Amino acid sequence: MSVLVGKKAPSFNTSAVIKGNQIVEDFSLEQYLGEKYVLFYFYPADFTFVCPTEILAFQERLPEFEERNVAVVGCSVDSAFSHWKWLQTELKDGGIKGVKYPLVADLSKTISENYDVLAGSYDYSETGESIFNGTPMAYRGLFLIDKEGVVRHQVVNDMPLGRSTDEALRMIDALQYYEENGEVCPVNWKKGDKALKPTQEGIADYLSK
Repeated sequence: MSVLVGKKAPSFNTSAVIKGNQIVEDFSLEQYLGEKYVLFYFYPADFTFVCPTEILAFQERLPEFEERNVAVVGCSVDSAFSHWKWLQTELKDGGIKGVKYPLVADLSKTISENYDVLAGSYDYSETGESIFNGTPMAYRGLFLIDKEGVVRHQVVNDMPLGRSTDEALRMIDALQYYEENGEVCPVNWKKGDKALKPTQEGIADYLSK
């Protein structure tokens, strides 16, 4: 598994559904450069079980991300048409109607490959035919990208393991606190807690209280 932290986030240009009902053909994270942080996350597939719990949870807390100047963007290996259909389906029928942030289509699986969250790989059979070893879907990868397009945090869960919106917000708060104050955030730090200066004196002061 590649570690992308500290590196430029892989770029892409693909189709996506925005605002819950509009398919666009040239969606890219580069539109946010210099303007917003990005929380870019992958989920395995549309019309599944754990995935809607995450997608809807991020929508429910979208105002908290937006007040932190963070754009939330989801991605799976489904087509934009599949995303659109799921977004038009009522919650009681297994849909995610009401989700307004972009859902990116990675039908070619190249975005998942570039972020190294694809649960398998392409190979060739003994007869020279292209085959896929593994599951042709993405693990639950999440990447926090700063305004310069650099990945500052990543976490990758196996498919049965849902993520935490609380932890995603905590990491955003920690990054923004560090950027604004130059102090680093110790274990279990959350907004409002004491941070510490990155010096021997700073750690001694922190541990003494």
